[in-house]
Amino acid sequence: MSCAPIPCAETRPSTAAEAWLSPVSGRWVLAATVLGSSMDYIDGTVVNVALPSVQSSLGANGAQVQWVVESYTLFLAALLLTGGSLGDRFGLRRVFLCGVVLFAGASLGCALARDIGHLLFARCLQGVGGALLVPNSLAMLSTEFEGAKRARAIGTWAGFGSIMTALGPVLGGWVVQHASWRWAFFVNVPVAIAAVWITLARVPSRPHEGSISLDVGGAALVTAGLGCVTYSMLQWSNGGWTSRAAGVVGLVALMMFVQTERRAKSPLISPRFFSSRTFTGANLSTFFIYGAFGVTLFYLPLNLIQIQGYSPTQAGAAILPMILLMFFLSRWAGGLVQSWGPRLPLIVGPSITAVGYILLARPGVGGSYWLNYFPAITLLGLGMTVSVAPLTTVVMTSVEEDRSGTASGINNAVSQMAALLALALSAPLFFAMFSANLKEGLTSSQVRPQVMAQVEKQQRYLGGIQTTNAEAKIAVREAFVGAFRLMVLVAAGSASVAGLAAIITIKDDRIVKARN
Repeated sequence: MSCAPIPCAETRPSTAAEAWLSPVSGRWVLAATVLGSSMDYIDGTVVNVALPSVQSSLGANGAQVQWVVESYTLFLAALLLTGGSLGDRFGLRRVFLCGVVLFAGASLGCALARDIGHLLFARCLQGVGGALLVPNSLAMLSTEFEGAKRARAIGTWAGFGSIMTALGPVLGGWVVQHASWRWAFFVNVPVAIAAVWITLARVPSRPHEGSISLDVGGAALVTAGLGCVTYSMLQWSNGGWTSRAAGVVGLVALMMFVQTERRAKSPLISPRFFSSRTFTGANLSTFFIYGAFGVTLFYLPLNLIQIQGYSPTQAGAAILPMILLMFFLSRWAGGLVQSWGPRLPLIVGPSITAVGYILLARPGVGGSYWLNYFPAITLLGLGMTVSVAPLTTVVMTSVEEDRSGTASGINNAVSQMAALLALALSAPLFFAMFSANLKEGLTSSQVRPQVMAQVEKQQRYLGGIQTTNAEAKIAVREAFVGAFRLMVLVAAGSASVAGLAAIITIKDDRIVKARN
């Protein structure tokens, strides 16, 4: 899932209107970039809520449903830095427009998909479009505005992104419930048309140098490596040599990527950044925090809709407290670094998040949302808020000022790769636990052999298994809940590792300066 950026206190505006005090052209740049980026933010939250409907409509199995998320995240994560380089070489406005048009066309392809294969192909194209429009929208703002106006504009851009992320699950759930999951993609088209019109008619084309080198080899290797590793993990439960071979090829490609980056003239990810212990530690924390977050946000809507019986609208509203906390408290969280230094928030935040994941493992089948899910989701929102804003500050201040933009891009790419790889690694674990629980549940409930055979034949569909037998339905639900518990407990461990990484690598500069 794509997450809207949570800006630090220093960049977030007091009101959205403050950013509109700039010249007329600046207002149109802000409007165009907000519209373009909002497609990515809305899409990231809506799709997760729509997954059960997609699975039922297209007859997708569990691995294919995961690919609906992974195919988009793969190309977004792998090409995010390349998209920024393309903007530097060919012009920010031009590449941003290409990204918006490609994203809209791919969204139309998703909405009209006749089968799961067409949907996955269109999702890949969406990822490419997102990799072009997201980094260049921010770069356009940085070019158009200066000084305090730039900070207010970026804060407004990020603020609108957070609002879109918050509204996405509820509005998307309502659309899926009352219309069709296809409208979750159709909605991007009019937004894109408005963004393209504003950009062509009102946004001036800025001159660019055009001399930036592109690391084409690095982009190809990281895309192939992440793709092969993801395929291997998602298909691992099916056995066979192809998934194993893909894993080996993927690991080799990623090792070659690391070697290529060391020698490249203009590497996607310069190894020099990781000579900073603080920068490395902040990105390690980012990886483990966002990995856990991505896995949870994939399985939680499936659990709520397929197992707990929530409607898509209710499932979208269920995670709203978490997103609202991340939005409204982000400025406060950014200020924690000034008051307490970076180290303490980056220990406390992941710790609170880990407790939230543990609480999320408690509920079984049924029960009250307010007792079972609300406390856990609220703690997750609080923990993520305390973690994310200080992480952004640490990343941006751990390198020289003229390299902060690249550092931010690397950190964003790390968060996307974390979600991609964590979901891929979770797939064989989830399937193994689900299968074991399902077999045990069917055996203990003493269902007829014919029913057991019919259900086990469908186990690749996970919570989407179809059966009319009451005992078998209970076994499926209990099996899914058991596997879900494993996922959130692993997520709790991952969040704890993020806090441990902060203990080991992050220095409290505020305390050091006070001592000096």
